[in-house]
Amino acid sequence: MSDADTLPPADDQRVVDLKQALEERYLSYALSTITQRALPDARDGLKPVHRRILHAMRLLRLDPNQGYKKSARIVGDVIGKFHPHGDQSIYDALVRLAQDFALRYPLVDGQGNFGNIDGDSPAAMRYTESRMTDVATRLLEGITEDAIDFKPTYDGEDEEPVVLPSNFPNLLANGSTGIAVGMATSVPPHNLVELCNAALKLIHHPDATTNDLVHADPSAPPSMDDLVRGPDFPTGGQMVESRASIVNSYETGRGAFRVRAIWHKEDKGRGVYQIVVTQIPYGVQKARLVEKIAELLLAKKLPLLKDVRDESADDIRLVLEPRAGTVDAVILMEQLFKLTELEVRFPLNLNVLDRGTTPRVMSLADALRAWLDHRKVVLVRRSQHRLEQIANRLEVLEGYIVAYLNLDEVIRIIREEDDAKASLIATFNLTDNQAEAILNMRLRSLRKLEEMELRQEHKALTEEKGKLEALLASDKRQWGEISKQVEALKKAYPLFDADGNTPHALGARRTILGAAPNADAAEITEAFIEREPITVILSEKGWIRAPKGHNAPVDDKAFKTGDRLKISLNCETTDKLLMLTTGGKVYTLGADKLPGGRGQGEPVRIMVDMDEGQDIVELFVYRPGKKRIIASSNGYGFVVGEDDLIANTRKGKQILNVSSPAEARLIVPCDGDRVAVIGQNRKLLVFPLSQLAAMARGKGVRLQRYKDGGISDLKTFYAADGLTWVDSSGRTYTKPTEELVDWSGDRATAGRQPPTGFPRNNKFVG
Repeated sequence: MSDADTLPPADDQRVVDLKQALEERYLSYALSTITQRALPDARDGLKPVHRRILHAMRLLRLDPNQGYKKSARIVGDVIGKFHPHGDQSIYDALVRLAQDFALRYPLVDGQGNFGNIDGDSPAAMRYTESRMTDVATRLLEGITEDAIDFKPTYDGEDEEPVVLPSNFPNLLANGSTGIAVGMATSVPPHNLVELCNAALKLIHHPDATTNDLVHADPSAPPSMDDLVRGPDFPTGGQMVESRASIVNSYETGRGAFRVRAIWHKEDKGRGVYQIVVTQIPYGVQKARLVEKIAELLLAKKLPLLKDVRDESADDIRLVLEPRAGTVDAVILMEQLFKLTELEVRFPLNLNVLDRGTTPRVMSLADALRAWLDHRKVVLVRRSQHRLEQIANRLEVLEGYIVAYLNLDEVIRIIREEDDAKASLIATFNLTDNQAEAILNMRLRSLRKLEEMELRQEHKALTEEKGKLEALLASDKRQWGEISKQVEALKKAYPLFDADGNTPHALGARRTILGAAPNADAAEITEAFIEREPITVILSEKGWIRAPKGHNAPVDDKAFKTGDRLKISLNCETTDKLLMLTTGGKVYTLGADKLPGGRGQGEPVRIMVDMDEGQDIVELFVYRPGKKRIIASSNGYGFVVGEDDLIANTRKGKQILNVSSPAEARLIVPCDGDRVAVIGQNRKLLVFPLSQLAAMARGKGVRLQRYKDGGISDLKTFYAADGLTWVDSSGRTYTKPTEELVDWSGDRATAGRQPPTGFPRNNKFVG
C-alpha cells in the first residue's frame, strides 16, 4: 500500500486558523469549567457534583429517618447515572458535605471515619455509610412537584435537576469556594437565623440596601431578631472587623474577614499560667498549625513562648506555655496571630452563577434576592402543579359520585357490555378519565364508596383550588406565603433551645465578633526579638557591628587600615538606634538587624539611603518620650522629641533644615532647665531652656551669635545642680549657678570667655 492510499480524501482536508481554533476550544473549555464545575448556582448554592450527589441519594431513598447505605453505592450511582468523573473526586465531594467542621449545616449524615480537623483522610468509601440530613431534604423539597426543570443526563438515558427547589439559603448558609478559568469564588458560611431575618426584611422592604441588612451592632449579644452580623464559621473563632468594613465587603461582593482563634488564660498557681486555645479559624488544619508553631519555636522566632502541646480530644485544646509568668499574654498571642494561622483572613468573592448561566459578583442583597426570586418561581410552579392534580382528582370524584348513585347499572354494564367504557360514557355522560377511573376500581373499594365521603373530599379540594387560584393571582399573597416558609425555616434552627438560654446544637452562632485587643504595636514588634545585650561599634568611616555582651573589648585591629572607633554604646537587641547625619536627616536602625561582632561589620550606607557627601554626626539609643536639642554648625537649633525622630523608611527623616556650608553638628539629651552653649570662638553662653523652641522639623532659632566660626558644644543642666564639665585629664569641675552670672544671658547673645579650667578643645567633656 502506498503513502497516497493512507491519506484521507482531498474533500476532508481543510485549512484551519490555529489561533481561531485555539480560542474557540479554550473558550468552550472555560465556559464548561465555570458553569459545570467551579462556580455555584446562586439559587441553591450548589455545584453540579453536589447537586447530583443529593439527587442520587434521594433516588436511593436515603432520607434522615431511613437506614444508611455504603458511600461506595452512592458514588457508583452518581458516576453511572449523572457524573462521569473519577470516583475519588466524587467521594471527596460527598465527604465534605458530611464534615461538620467544613460545612456550617452538613447535607450528609455520615457514619464512619469522615476525616477530622487535623487534616487526616477519611476512610475508604467501602467502609463509610451515608444518608441525607434534614437540611438536604429541605433543598430537595418539592422536586417531584414540577418545582424545577430537569435536563437529560450525559448519556441521555435519564434526567437530572437543573437546580434544586432549595427551601434553604444554602449559598450563604454553607458558603462555597472554587477556582474556574479566569475567575474564582469564595463565600463564607453564615448563620441561618440572621439570613432568614435579612430575607424577611427584603420581602417587606424590597428597596433595602446591604447596609440595611447588616446588624447595627455586630458585637451585641445574639437574639432571634438579629440581621446579618458577618460570617458564622463552623469552627467558631472570633472575627475582628469593624461594621464599616463588613458592610463594604457585602456591598461590593469582594473583601476579607479577619478571623482569630479563641483563647483564655489558665492559672496554674504561684504566678504561673498557660494559654489554652479552644477554637481555631475556619479551614486551618490543627495538626499543621501545631507543627508550624513548633517550627517557629525551634527557630527562636517566638522568644516569649516556651512550649506548645495538643491536648485535644473531641474538642480543641491547644496549650501554649509562656517562657515566664511575667510575659503579657496579650502580647504573646498578638505575636502568634502575626506569625501563624491562629489568625487568617478569609476572602469574600461573591462570584456566582446568576440564574445558573451568567457568572456575576453579587452583593449580600443580590444573593438573598436571587434565592427569594427562585423560591417564588418554585412556589408558583408547585401551586400550578397542585392545581392540575386537584382538577384531575375533582373530575374523578365526580365520576365516582355518578357510579355510587348508579352502582347496579354500572356493574351491569361492566359485566354485560362488550365495550364497557364506551357504554359508561354514553349512559352517564362521563369523560374518558372518569370512565377509566371507574373501570380501574378494585372490588374492595366498593365498600368505601360512600357519597358523603366523596362529597366531603370534593368540597375540601374545591376550597383548596380556590385558595391556590387566589395565591397565583396575587403577588402579595405569594410573598406572604414565602414569608411563612422563611419563618418556619428560622424556627427549625433557632439560636437557642426551648429554654431560651441553652445554645441550639446546630443553629447557635459559633463565631463571635469583637475588636482586637489594643496592644502596643512597639511591644508586639519587640516581642519578635530575643532580648540580648550587645555593644554597638561604629567606625569613623561608617562601618558598624554589634558583638554580644556589654563593654565588649574594642580592638584597633578590628578596623580597616586608616579607620578607627567613632562611637561605642551599650544597648539590647530590642532597642532602636537613631543616627543623625550632617545633612540634618535622622535614620532608624534596628539593633537586632546589625551584623554580629565577627569581622569589621558592614557599611552603614547599605542599611540606609544616606545622601552622598554626608557623614555621621551621632548615634544613640531611642528612648520613647525623651527629648533632645539638635543644632547646626552655624548655631541654630531647637528642642525635638525622640518620638518625632523615628523614620519608618530607609530614606530617613529630615529633621534639621540646613543650607551649605552649614551642617548638622550636635544632637544632645535635653535634661534640665538651663542650656550651656560654647562656640569655636571660645565664648560660653548660659540661658533658660524655656527660650528654646520645641519643633518637629525646621531650621530652629539662633542659640548663640558668632562673628566667626560656629558652635562647638552644647549641654543642658539643672540650675540647682550647676554646670559640670570634665577636662582632658578626667577631672570634673562644677560651677554653681550663682557663679555663672557673668555667662548667663538671653538666647542668641555672644557670651563670654569660659571659666578657668574649661577644656581647651571647647567641649564639656575634654
